[in-house]
Amino acid sequence: MSQFDQVTVIKEANVYFEGKVTSRTVLFASGEKKTLGIMLPGEYAFGTAKKEIMEILAGELDVRFPGSDNWEKIVSGQSFEVPAQSKFDLVVHSVCDYCCSYLDD
Repeated sequence: MSQFDQVTVIKEANVYFEGKVTSRTVLFASGEKKTLGIMLPGEYAFGTAKKEIMEILAGELDVRFPGSDNWEKIVSGQSFEVPAQSKFDLVVHSVCDYCCSYLDD
């Protein structure tokens, strides 16, 4: 899906890591929530309360999932899932355009 129709967009940006990661929240009538954002190259650690699916629309990164010592390469057009109540690490190699979906278990 290349666009979202009939949604509410929160104007205030979510800004993390001194502006190196930013996003905007998109709310759907169904109650679904997504964020659309940009990550600049760097190393980041994130925590999540809800299960997340992160779709990489452009760029390249490595992700280390909870409980793992291994890194997995993710490139444009791929996505990955992170369990609720967990932390994950990213190494962003090039500017990444992303869409993150927050899911109820």
